[in-house]
Amino acid sequence: MLKLPKINFQFASASLEEKVLTLVAQKKIRRWILTALSKVQGELTIRFINQAESKALNHHFRQRDKSTNVLTFIYSEVKSKTTRALPLHADIVICWPVVLAEARAQNKSLEAHLAHLVLHGCLHARGFDHEKPQAAKKMEALEVRILKMLGYPNPY
Repeated sequence: MLKLPKINFQFASASLEEKVLTLVAQKKIRRWILTALSKVQGELTIRFINQAESKALNHHFRQRDKSTNVLTFIYSEVKSKTTRALPLHADIVICWPVVLAEARAQNKSLEAHLAHLVLHGCLHARGFDHEKPQAAKKMEALEVRILKMLGYPNPY
């Protein structure tokens, strides 16, 4: 019997929690995650943060002195894209103010943009990346396919 991954939610503040959950219920975010993780077992924490925390994390871990929309931290070894040596253990960090600004600037639905970034983080947790053009193409195609299954438009 397949065990679903455990999903934890964290929010940098009560007001941020209210803003996020006013837009989309945890149940829907959980559905996005489970769809993206497709048969992967383990534990994932999704944390919604402010720009200061995002900037600090991005600076510390990526040496980039600015906030960013999503960061993924993986704590278990990836065996391949579909099989893992260990169960998944990862954190996905979403910077709410950056997501809001990007959705507005790109004239996208906030919910659709958030769904895309959650999926993007989950695919990183599964071992996908977009550093090389061929890898980016593969990851983007998978994002588009999953978003379509969930009823969201192509974000690209």
